[in-house]
Amino acid sequence: MTTATLTATAARVAHAVKVYGSGDTAVRALDGVSVDFRAGRFTAIMGPSGSGKSTLMHCAAGLDTLTEGSAYIGDTDLSALDDKRLTLLRRDRIGFVFQAFNLVPTLTVAENITLPLDLAGRRPEREWLDALVDVVGLRDRLHHRPAELSGGQQQRVAVARAFAGRPDVVFADEPTGNLDSRSGGEVLGLLGDTVRRTSRTVVMVTHDPVAAAHADEVVFLADGRLAGRMEHPTAEKVLDRMKAFDTGQEARPS
Repeated sequence: MTTATLTATAARVAHAVKVYGSGDTAVRALDGVSVDFRAGRFTAIMGPSGSGKSTLMHCAAGLDTLTEGSAYIGDTDLSALDDKRLTLLRRDRIGFVFQAFNLVPTLTVAENITLPLDLAGRRPEREWLDALVDVVGLRDRLHHRPAELSGGQQQRVAVARAFAGRPDVVFADEPTGNLDSRSGGEVLGLLGDTVRRTSRTVVMVTHDPVAAAHADEVVFLADGRLAGRMEHPTAEKVLDRMKAFDTGQEARPS
């Protein structure tokens, strides 16, 4: 991996504000957040319930719009795009992994993996897909349908689908929420392995310190604001930081 890859920014938000509702019922889900997600890294977003972590991911990924501020994928300002161009950007430059696997039950594993490319009329890069299938360990399952797979295997298919088009960044929203601890650990290890072996970028929202420990870095939110970053996280260090939020002792970044 080159130095340029390590210092490049895959996605970022600047002075991000998101307000839901108006007047007395208005909720300020994001309150002036500026954060970058570096290319070639696996970053987790954590925070107490209601901290704004899912809102941050949705706005950074162009699934929701900011009330104020800007969101960028690479150097592209999402607010400058009309609906059609934003849809094309999400299709071509962003991958998604959700808590629900969202696989098409009538399609095989191979067909589910290439579905976004097929819908876009893009020809899959066979060498890339071949390597991806090996990374996610699905070589002997390509002709199976989702109902014939375990939950962990289905999420592996979803991960492969998210990376199939070589996106600039993959956003994962509680990707292990429907899995047992063993399957969840395998999927998280897979996400990290895919980042390292393909130089792709993953940004994951999670509430689980064990899940966050699989990331290269954790970004913490509290009350809609950036509340710190942690390099080389461990489950214990992340849990300690989360406990500090519960007791109101967390330190704001300088």
